[in-house]
Amino acid sequence: MKQAAKTAESVSAISDDAGGPRACAAAAIGAAAALVALIVLSIAWERWLAPLRPGGSALVLKALPLAFALPGVLRRRLYTLQWASMLILLYFAEGIVRGMSDAGLSAALGWAETALAAAFLACALAYVAPFKRAAKAARRQAETAEAQRSPDLPSP
Repeated sequence: MKQAAKTAESVSAISDDAGGPRACAAAAIGAAAALVALIVLSIAWERWLAPLRPGGSALVLKALPLAFALPGVLRRRLYTLQWASMLILLYFAEGIVRGMSDAGLSAALGWAETALAAAFLACALAYVAPFKRAAKAARRQAETAEAQRSPDLPSP
């Protein structure tokens, strides 16, 4: 019963947030779309479009960590979105490096990778932020309720 009350409070706190549940859904869809596009770009880039070696290179495997994150992102799992947002920074950095150091199509693909990584990061953070705020408010409310129940105990 307590878990259901916590869930209801979290949903109402998120609904009261500026964007509401529709903004959360849009952010989750945006994160999933950016992740899928980044996986496709990584595979196509290193296999056919502009591989380091003719015929493709082993760098095609760089899409593997993104593929591991995809099921959790599609299910909108907060934990997955959190660690994937840290992982995506590697792809963001690689895109900047290759965009500035490579030439021709490879440079353009590097900038596209940077844009997709930034889009994923923005959407993931926009999705996770209301849940974090709701959890923080619930924790603060629980601490306040606990302090009111036992006023004679010293607070930490």
